[in-house]
Amino acid sequence: MSLKAQDDSFKFWDHVRFGGGLGLSFGDGFFSGTIAPSAIYEFNDQVALGVGLNGTYNSLKNTYKSTIVGGSILSLFNVIPELQFSAEFEELNVSRKYDTAFAIEDENYWYPALFLGAGYRNQNFTMGIRYDVLYDSNRSIYANAWMPFVRVYF
Repeated sequence: MSLKAQDDSFKFWDHVRFGGGLGLSFGDGFFSGTIAPSAIYEFNDQVALGVGLNGTYNSLKNTYKSTIVGGSILSLFNVIPELQFSAEFEELNVSRKYDTAFAIEDENYWYPALFLGAGYRNQNFTMGIRYDVLYDSNRSIYANAWMPFVRVYF
């Protein structure tokens, strides 16, 4: 019996793919760094579900510093091998601390996002566009509800 359990476990990991994103931006007193690992489980050639983590640090000299941490749940559907639809729910904790000279109150809040997307897929690489249907321009960490994306899973 234990051999069968080991075989099932081995088959499970054959369907798991790992990926994620790294981001780095800087200039004129600004710095931003992001690390966002993720993993998906491919049920078959058409459907995959996964989870992701997100950690971002931003700072603008003499203005503010922010830390953003959270996670997401992702679903992927390949209509045909080249066309992938996605839905992703993301929940982020945003903590912003402003320089006292600005007399702006520090912020700490949770921000939800629900992205619906479509992309061109070539094996383990997908690029496309997604839209945040819960977008709030006053609280979102993103500049716009529309965002391009690139996904790579190994």
